[in-house]
Amino acid sequence: MADTLYETHLIIIGGGPAGCAAARMAASVGMRSILIEPDRLCRNLYRIPALNNVLGGYTSGPELADSIVAELKSTELCRLELGRHVTDLRADEARVTVTVDTGARLTAPYAIVATGVAPLQPRDVTWITAPSGLTLPPLWQAEADDTEGRALLVLGGDRPIGTFLRANPTTDTRLLVAYPAADEYKIDEIRKDSRVTLLPVEHLTLGPAAGTAVAAEAMGQRGTRQTITADAAYLSIGNAPTAPSGDLTRGVDGYCPPTDQHPRVIVAGDLRSARFQRIMTALGSGSEAALHAYYAAREVLTRS
Repeated sequence: MADTLYETHLIIIGGGPAGCAAARMAASVGMRSILIEPDRLCRNLYRIPALNNVLGGYTSGPELADSIVAELKSTELCRLELGRHVTDLRADEARVTVTVDTGARLTAPYAIVATGVAPLQPRDVTWITAPSGLTLPPLWQAEADDTEGRALLVLGGDRPIGTFLRANPTTDTRLLVAYPAADEYKIDEIRKDSRVTLLPVEHLTLGPAAGTAVAAEAMGQRGTRQTITADAAYLSIGNAPTAPSGDLTRGVDGYCPPTDQHPRVIVAGDLRSARFQRIMTALGSGSEAALHAYYAAREVLTRS
């Protein structure tokens, strides 16, 4: 995997918008990078059917992803290591050492960690009780053709609900959105959609699956109880950070605040905080992270 002829200035962990933007910016200032991604570049972007908050006129995730991937693959100063998973990250005064799943180790003066987040499951939140081992798909994986004319129980009020509705403006899928009080501010954009039934709950208990149908007992935020039935259940609870093990400082929520990290480790994208999980903020933070490494390296050279 390692190439002794390739002088690496920067290791980038994660090939989403933040990691790709970091690689592109690094190349623009003459830094050679290695980008490590276990899947395809911009994997999650390809699963977003509609966009409404990015520059450039892109209206879908795949359209934006294709553009980013094409630019990155033409970036000569970035070496792609796809299909590799980082198992450990260590930092000392002089360098960062990254270990991948093959056992190989890569070193560079700086590393950018942009591994993003993954969907929370019912077992990860206290307001849902679910059968042991239950794993549900996130709503953004739902295919409109498969859900046409059906009622979906959506757990949580996170923003992918609005994305699903915008991407499928003519679908007659009904969304029964059960959400806790903490999600109240997230549902404003879907509140007036006739296809949505809002179900504010204090607690939700999912019953065992009966065929493809689902049933749940809900306790409302005012103490009322009701039974909810639907054709299928999907998640919109939110996400959890997916940082590699090693020398990363995590907050109590699992996220990795940029200001708390080792000077040679820079955090970018959704891994920073639950508050700024947007494509545009990921792109910006990835670019900023690369410049952070660039100026830090220049200061080291100036002092030596």
